[in-house]
This record gives sequence, C-alpha cells and structure tokens, in this order.
Amino acid sequence: MKKLLIVVDMQNDFITGTLGSSQAEKILPNVKAKILEYMQNKDQVFFTRDTHHENYLSTQEGKYLPIIHCIKGTEGHQIAKELCTEDCEVFDKTTFGSLEFSKYIAVISEDFDEIELCGLCTDICVVSNAIILKAQLPEMKITVDAKCCAGVTEESHKAALLTMKMCQVNVINQE
Repeated sequence: MKKLLIVVDMQNDFITGTLGSSQAEKILPNVKAKILEYMQNKDQVFFTRDTHHENYLSTQEGKYLPIIHCIKGTEGHQIAKELCTEDCEVFDKTTFGSLEFSKYIAVISEDFDEIELCGLCTDICVVSNAIILKAQLPEMKITVDAKCCAGVTEESHKAALLTMKMCQVNVINQE
C-alpha cells in the first residue's frame, strides 16, 4: 500500500514566528515522527508553504489578517528546520487551499492508495486542502492525523476535524 503524506504549512512563522503558538510547537515532534515513518516506509512526502509577497497587507487576506507572515524568501517562510525536507517536494501556495496543488496531486494520485495530511492550521489550510482533495478525488482515502495538527484555537481545531469527518475525510488520533 503506497501512501502520500502532505505536510501543510509547518513554517517558522506559524510555529515560533508572527503567528506562532504553543499548540503549533507542541505538535512539532509528532509531525517529525510522522515524516520519518513515511520515509522509512519509502512513501512519498510533500510539503506545502503558505506563500505571500511584499504586498501582503494590500491583499484580501492581508486586510482580514493584517499580520505580515510567510513572505517568500524570509526565515518565517521556511519550513521548520526540525523537519526533514530532503528528497521531498515543496509546493508554494498563495491561498489557504490550493486548486493548483490538488490538480497536481490528482495527476499523480494513481500511484497512491491513501493521502494523509497533517500540519497547520487545522481550521484554515489543513481543512481547505483536505476538502479540495476529497472533492477532486472522491474515491481516494483522505486521512488527517489530529495529533499532528493544531488550529488557531482548540475549539476551531475540533470544529475543523468535525467538518472534515462530515465530508468523509478519515480523522485519526482524535482525543
């Protein structure tokens, strides 16, 4: 059984930077262990990066969330150094959920029996990408590991997990 792991936006700005949180820091060891498990099993690992530019504050997102983060080329844009990105593809996305990314995954999906997602933030980018992938690939088993995700708040994290379950995404390790 061949699996694909998508590590969503485990970037410095979301862990210890401008939008960092203790919940994001707490899941870092779990995400690292998940990545190593996939690599040991010779499964594929992809990383996504939230990617903005210098004009961020003038974008729609920037008007709703006026905190500069994940500006391409900055330290905050980089994936946490604790996570092994060697031999992994990194996809820069400019929106919460990326249609371009899901179309790319759909093209290579015949190589996989399951797609698993983890990362940040459960209630924004993880849920968006999981639902887009499920819509793009309705017969694919899409899984989200709750212990490898963190939301903006614990309440919104739980709400996103419930939303994904209702949309036939397999949620595992939920407390």
